[in-house]
Amino acid sequence: MARIGIYGGTFDPIHVGHLHVITQVIEKNLVDQLIIVPAGQPLLRKNSPVASAQDRRQMCQLALKDLKPEVSTKTTVNPIEILRTGPSYAIDTVEAIKQTYPDDQIVLIIGQDAAEKLDQWHRIRDLRLLVEFLTIKRPGFSGEGTDIGAIDVAATSIRQGISTDVSSSVATFIRENNLYDN
Repeated sequence: MARIGIYGGTFDPIHVGHLHVITQVIEKNLVDQLIIVPAGQPLLRKNSPVASAQDRRQMCQLALKDLKPEVSTKTTVNPIEILRTGPSYAIDTVEAIKQTYPDDQIVLIIGQDAAEKLDQWHRIRDLRLLVEFLTIKRPGFSGEGTDIGAIDVAATSIRQGISTDVSSSVATFIRENNLYDN
């Protein structure tokens, strides 16, 4: 039985903090394979994503190419949520992915910020029966979680041009497509 990780997020844009999580969960053997799932319509966020769903998917794919082969070969981007119309719920994504991996353990990777809102998630009781949650400790948050030395990076700072904490491929994509023009 393999451990299949699902790491969802808005990824607006995917940044070095996300890439650190991806690298650590693979290198520390917390999962055997990792599926990156860009959110379609994130429901528990205050603001809608700035970049389009397709641009966020493309940035995720580009970012994976910047990782070491021993990490990138075990990681894929799944567009299931951005292809879905209407709201995206984790339970729907997990149920769909579970069909591909019926005999494997699904591990849902979330940050402490998301863990604090689990009681607001759609069909959370059902979701808890289907997955193991791997909560990643984040700088500035207290509570339980796996410490992987998470990097404190804010996508907002990147979008505002204050930070450049993205991989070289993602930086080029942002620049060439004028995604976060300010």
